[in-house]
Amino acid sequence: MAKSLKKFPAGKVGIFKIKNRRGYAAVCMKNLTEGTTANQAFERMAKAVKRNGFELSGQAPRAK
Repeated sequence: MAKSLKKFPAGKVGIFKIKNRRGYAAVCMKNLTEGTTANQAFERMAKAVKRNGFELSGQAPRAK
């Protein structure tokens, strides 16, 4: 039987440009992911949050 995932708002994911490095990072629920683009960092965050039983709902927030 499949486990149901709880919804989590995508707006609570923080995305920012990493200083002195190429790429972006996403932070949410004590998880940190990196990617070459802001969207890639967000997609990797969605995967990390899914492991904890949550599902991101909505679109990726803009990078700061």
